[in-house]
Amino acid sequence: MSTARPLHEDLIQHLTRTTSLGPGEAARVVAEVVTYFSEPAEDFVRRRHAELKARGLTNEQIFPGIAVELSARPVAAPELSLRQLRRIVYG
Repeated sequence: MSTARPLHEDLIQHLTRTTSLGPGEAARVVAEVVTYFSEPAEDFVRRRHAELKARGLTNEQIFPGIAVELSARPVAAPELSLRQLRRIVYG
């Protein structure tokens, strides 16, 4: 039996406490959101450009909007070594 905690277990527990979602549903929602926000910036820009172009917007309308959307997206933290983590705490 594994003693490893599922990824984002604290968030899953929070969702089950504060919503009508069961643990399995909450885990699926969290997994979907994490996947959505894991999209690399370049892929996001290409995807959003295609979506907005398909709606008939021009590049002059599209690119400023994408810039705003991109600046508001959460980004993954950089991968840090154990030494870098220690330096954050102890200077």
